[in-house]
Amino acid sequence: MNFGMTEILIILFIIILLFGAKRLPELARSLGSSIKQFKAGVSEEPDDEKS
Repeated sequence: MNFGMTEILIILFIIILLFGAKRLPELARSLGSSIKQFKAGVSEEPDDEKS
């Protein structure tokens, strides 16, 4: 599924309309920290692994 520049701009415009321009940096920051925590959780070895 390839998105062109027009589709990306339309999606960004809708996001700005829904959340407002002032809240976008806050949303991006929380999304980034969530992704970082998810990657850290996936890369961790499970503690309850039985041999």
